[in-house]
Amino acid sequence: METPYIIGGARSYIGVENGMYKNIPAEILGAKVLKNILEKYKKLNVDMIIAGNAAGAGGNITRLMALEAGFSESIPAFTIDLQCASGLESIAVATAKIQSGQSDCIIAGGFESSSTAPRRGYNKNHPDFDLYGGEYSWYKTAKFLPGEHRQTAMLEGAEKTAVSEGITRKMLDKWVLQSHRLAKETREKGILNDVIVEIADGCDKDEGIRDRMGQRLLDRLPCVLESGNVITAANACLTNDGAAFVVLGSERYLKKHGIKPLAEVNGVAEVGVTPDESPRAAIAAVNKLLEKNHLDYHDVSVYECNEAFAVIDELFARTYPDVIDRYNIFGGALAYGHPYGASGGIIVLHALKALELIGSTQCSICKADGKYAVCSIAAAGGIGTAILIKKADVGDTI
Repeated sequence: METPYIIGGARSYIGVENGMYKNIPAEILGAKVLKNILEKYKKLNVDMIIAGNAAGAGGNITRLMALEAGFSESIPAFTIDLQCASGLESIAVATAKIQSGQSDCIIAGGFESSSTAPRRGYNKNHPDFDLYGGEYSWYKTAKFLPGEHRQTAMLEGAEKTAVSEGITRKMLDKWVLQSHRLAKETREKGILNDVIVEIADGCDKDEGIRDRMGQRLLDRLPCVLESGNVITAANACLTNDGAAFVVLGSERYLKKHGIKPLAEVNGVAEVGVTPDESPRAAIAAVNKLLEKNHLDYHDVSVYECNEAFAVIDELFARTYPDVIDRYNIFGGALAYGHPYGASGGIIVLHALKALELIGSTQCSICKADGKYAVCSIAAAGGIGTAILIKKADVGDTI
């Protein structure tokens, strides 16, 4: 099989819903990042574009984005909707296509605009049309579980997971504070500057990072569920706008064009867990990935788990207690935000940067040594996706 390599990539700054990107549709936001990638990596012979999108209008929005970005009409593009894991699954599919020899160069990742997401409602022919408000009803969150369609299903799942594991609100506060602190430090050091694209004037920051996130604020926040005691607006991520993509190439493609890779993709794992406790899927996917690749968790130097809920952080800490210093070292989605379809690309780019800086004095928070990174996401409905990345050796030539 062909070895799939990661050549590079880029992401936008991440906006909060109705924030700096409030009037920029998802396909335009993503197209601007793709244009930057084309400028950054000259003469790419792209076979296809695969991208995740969860809240858009459908109709293969990735094809629309590719055309907006100026790609040739001859280049196919298709969309994956695995909700929160859409972007990471897009990279997984691109990996499989390269391994099988079907493609040699693919751009994969995802894009999202919560700000411009269309309203969705039940058709009058649906048996639940009247139950959910008739012609005046509309919803933002799709149905993930059998039974009643509840807009709060994901929040309820995080609350249920926390309660079943004996996780308290106070236990989660430390993860909220740490995420914002590390994101702030990363921004101030400019660590991610070379992978972030400013796509519009004045849109030059990750809007979700709170410089003054503190315990007093956390103590004042109410729980988001009327019957809940754990999940708040701080320990659950915001809804966001953003785009992130990586460029993957086969070994023969890299040899032909004299390209040096950043890393190779060594493995992929997908799992299903109880659908009403979806945060568990992030850790379950990591477990399966490590088992498939015969690795101990100590062998991995960098862990990036999409921080949709701080419950995921606590589950990680309980499962892998002595590698916390390798976990989300630049901060996570509690600070940056979670633009659903884009989050897989975001955490892969952050993991690549962490691998690059291992052993470097430039980054004091990069303490681990080694060559492996794991990226994992829990998705709505109890699905988890994880990928294993291996850093390219300094002297590698392809």
